[in-house]
Amino acid sequence: MEHDVSITGQPMAVEGLDGVAADWSGDKQAFPVHWGKAMMWIFLLSDTFIFTCFLTSYMNVRMSTTVKWPDPSKVFALNIAGHEIPLLLIAIMTMVLITSSGTMALAVNYGYRRDRAKTTALMLATAALGASFVGMQAFEWTNLIVHEGVRPWGNPMGAAQFGSAFFMITGFHGLHVSAGVIYLSVIARRVWTGFYDRKGSYATVEVTGLYWHFVDLVWVFIFAFFYLW
Repeated sequence: MEHDVSITGQPMAVEGLDGVAADWSGDKQAFPVHWGKAMMWIFLLSDTFIFTCFLTSYMNVRMSTTVKWPDPSKVFALNIAGHEIPLLLIAIMTMVLITSSGTMALAVNYGYRRDRAKTTALMLATAALGASFVGMQAFEWTNLIVHEGVRPWGNPMGAAQFGSAFFMITGFHGLHVSAGVIYLSVIARRVWTGFYDRKGSYATVEVTGLYWHFVDLVWVFIFAFFYLW
């Protein structure tokens, strides 16, 4: 199908469905938003629904069970020099993730300044903080399983649903953090090798930041609903 040509020799805009087809077939960007950012927002929206379902189910079970629910401040206390310090490990884990949000934001800032060295260093620092979080979560799981006897199907401290809710919610979040650490490492390597300089855009660094900030935000809700309630 031929299209009209303007005086300057450029194709004239075509209205209606023919115009949409012409734009797509002409390899034009149909939306003003970077496609990677748009796809990440769609993914995060779907992930929000999943985490919302998990937390809503947890709250429903917590309020409806007739068996005593374990006290999180006692379950997640650390014994240091003979003293039980409630939620110490969880507080450290939370501070680690909050700090990683700061380093990720700085990485995006330096990315748009085309500063490869600082962007790479900050992304690797963010990945290292994420890996530390996963390591502390593994320690937490080991302590609950080995020393406290908590299982997905029950626990000796109260309501049987505690174990299943805990491992499902924190495990799913931990999987996201682990994937984020790998994601950050791959993008950091590409930044360092100059891939995005040759491409002419550091938008992918911002897309990575969106994912990481989402993971951090979800943890804030998990911390509030699971550990403080």
